[in-house]
Amino acid sequence: MAGNLFIVATPIGNLGDITSRASKTLAEVDKIYAEDTRVTLKLLAHLGITKPLISLHDHNEAERVAGIIAELMAGMNLALVSDAGTPLISDPGYRLVRAVAEAGLRVTPIPGVSALISALSAAGLPTDRFSFEGFLPAKSSARRAALEVLSRETQTLVFYESSHRIADLLEDMACVFPERELVIARELTKLYEQFYRGTAGALARQIKSDADMRRGELVVMVGGVPERVENTESNTIDTVQLMQVLLAENLSVKQVAKIAAQLTGQPKNQLYRQALGLAGSATEE
Repeated sequence: MAGNLFIVATPIGNLGDITSRASKTLAEVDKIYAEDTRVTLKLLAHLGITKPLISLHDHNEAERVAGIIAELMAGMNLALVSDAGTPLISDPGYRLVRAVAEAGLRVTPIPGVSALISALSAAGLPTDRFSFEGFLPAKSSARRAALEVLSRETQTLVFYESSHRIADLLEDMACVFPERELVIARELTKLYEQFYRGTAGALARQIKSDADMRRGELVVMVGGVPERVENTESNTIDTVQLMQVLLAENLSVKQVAKIAAQLTGQPKNQLYRQALGLAGSATEE
């Protein structure tokens, strides 16, 4: 009989989060394919498991596929693990899983911890609908362009970010999502686990004086733009009143126009001119 490829979730920090099923699977398979064998070796040592370990990462995944399929066809049971969490979630492995499935071989998930789900569960943001966007581009111009595309999403947005880019990400988000609620989860399940909440602008200011915010693994969650209320006789948005309130919060005319456009569906250029007039009137008063 052909073997089975097990996709095994591993802890994202706290080794106590390994499931009994995951431990049993790792102990019983013939071989383990790991994103970084050094990281997985530490986990196996903690579990008292000794198994052949082979690397499988972004740079060698394609060349590993044929050999793994041959091993499965020969009856070997194999496990795939990433450095932390659930494999294939912003980690290598999808080419392998697709090829194994197309070969008619069995793929079995062994569920466990995921930073994405763990962060959402404690964020306090809507989770009935969310979009996982992984890592954004490293360059600010490309990152802002990607954020602009997402700026009208009504569902919660979830990103992964590295510690050395988090400050730049918050600066960009402050420009694109000036009033949206943000939650940052840092070092999930580890000793110094922390959650930060506020607007992107407030968190961008906080990170300048809080060095801890620039350490460890980070999940950034952004509340979606409020659902646009349809204009009816019984339910309308008073655009002028809305923009006056936003201007009173010391937002720029550009920011006011963008938010008003998102909430009303009216042309942003038209609202920009209207907001300019309102801002001028307030100054004269």
